[in-house]
Amino acid sequence: MPPRRPRRRRAVRAAPLGVGRMRVRVLAVIVMIAFGLLGARAAFLGTVRAGELGDQALQQQRTAFDIEAPRGSIRSSDGAVLARDELAVDVSASPFLITGSGEAAEQLSPILKIRRGELEDKLEGNGRYASLAREVSPKVAREVERLDLTGIHLRDTYRRVLPRGTLGAQTLGLTDNDGNGLSGLEQQFDQDLKGTPGARVEATDPLGRPLKVIDNSEPRAGASIRLTLRADIQDQAERVLAATRRRHGAKSAMALVMRPRDGAVLAMATVPGFNPNNRKSVDEALTRNRVVTDTFEPGSTFKAITFAAALQEGVTTPKSRYHLPPTLEVYDRVLREAHPRPAANWTATEILERSSNVGTVKIAQQLEPPRIQSWIERFGFGEPTGIDFPGEARGLVLPLTDWSGTTIINVPIGQGIGITALQLARAYAAIANGGYLVEPHLVRSVGGTPVRRTPKKRIMSAKTARQLDRMLRRVVSPSGTGQAAEVAGFNVAGKTGTAEKVDPETGLYSTSNYTASFVGYAPAGRPQLLIAVIVDEPSTGIIFGGEVAGPVFEQIANFSLQKLGISP
Repeated sequence: MPPRRPRRRRAVRAAPLGVGRMRVRVLAVIVMIAFGLLGARAAFLGTVRAGELGDQALQQQRTAFDIEAPRGSIRSSDGAVLARDELAVDVSASPFLITGSGEAAEQLSPILKIRRGELEDKLEGNGRYASLAREVSPKVAREVERLDLTGIHLRDTYRRVLPRGTLGAQTLGLTDNDGNGLSGLEQQFDQDLKGTPGARVEATDPLGRPLKVIDNSEPRAGASIRLTLRADIQDQAERVLAATRRRHGAKSAMALVMRPRDGAVLAMATVPGFNPNNRKSVDEALTRNRVVTDTFEPGSTFKAITFAAALQEGVTTPKSRYHLPPTLEVYDRVLREAHPRPAANWTATEILERSSNVGTVKIAQQLEPPRIQSWIERFGFGEPTGIDFPGEARGLVLPLTDWSGTTIINVPIGQGIGITALQLARAYAAIANGGYLVEPHLVRSVGGTPVRRTPKKRIMSAKTARQLDRMLRRVVSPSGTGQAAEVAGFNVAGKTGTAEKVDPETGLYSTSNYTASFVGYAPAGRPQLLIAVIVDEPSTGIIFGGEVAGPVFEQIANFSLQKLGISP
């Protein structure tokens, strides 16, 4: 076999030197252009769009929230702080930032006084927000802060506090967890007491911790309110009422202390009361301001209205004499006296002094229903008084068209009509001040500006008011039903009342449940102080207004006259 020839290799021709250099140059140009474009982009982003991109970055790590404004305080006329805001702290969490929910709950539980299991349930999961505790004290907040737990946040807030506890609680009212007025003066003047919230925007890190304040506007506190109430007189009224309720086993009791010349309320008390600083134990039924919201049959205290009408209309005089049988028959009804007596001949003054039902109705029969009804309306019964307080009851007044033949033996002696203690007090203020119906009020000024009042309205002559004043003084005398209301050294005018309550089950008057009342003023002749007292369902056997409510008047009046420096 012939030997194999070796295979030839094809020669590779080298590229010309000039072509290689060209390629290098093109590549260099491309690289330079790329770097140039990147530089231009960087410059564009760093200058033209720097603000826009910065804003976007901040939007991704910024927190905006309102700064709560403190509510205005409420003060008594003698300067005592009755309601105010105190600094508190809300504790919340971002569960998605918490790695050991059980451990965190264990540390927080004894500080916040919340069960560990309840806290752990809130701290688990990937949620962004969970409320742990509201309105804790700054001391508790400092203990939480010392734990330095990731995902636990503290936010300043305020809580409403009544420094005097139960004092005037029904009148002052309550606020909710967000600082809104729920009842009482807190509700009535909610918009004035509320402040203007501030606002803050913060830049935060990924864990929600603030880095810097971007924007901030400070909150503005709400207006403070100054009341006509006197804290010392309010306190005395509540103490005396509480003692009277215990002594007589009463269901409840209330009192109103008013300046008769202008309707300024110096005390408005209801017992039993409640502690507004302990919200968990508040009984809603005890939050009612019964002086304004509850109606009752006034009984004999209403007789003064019948006498005012009769005197003004000229159908009787203080000295007019009446023959009074032991009972009075009207159709199928028999009217009896609270204390049985034989036939008598009494003057109109003696009829009021001894609270005769028969005598009062005989005088009312001279007036006739239309005029009686017009005087009931003239004294403001059946309509709100206009007091600066929410939820005022209108009362229950029978329309004239619904009067029957026997209504004449009910309404003139205070039965078959429903009124409030406030309406009763205002009616007696008109007798005390010479014949003017005034607007009862609790607030003297808002934010330092005096509150304007509705002008008083004359409803009877000064002569009629003077006549009735002298007649009512006889009630508070050894021969009258209100002797227990006498105040040593002072002339007192007033009227007792004992009313049978309607049994809600039978619709008939009860023979065991009564309302005992007394309303009066001092010093008679130049009155500075008017007090109405109502005791609901005394149960120890003593039921009459003179014996149950009269002593309450005496104790409150004696204390108040001294505190106000009023001389006899």
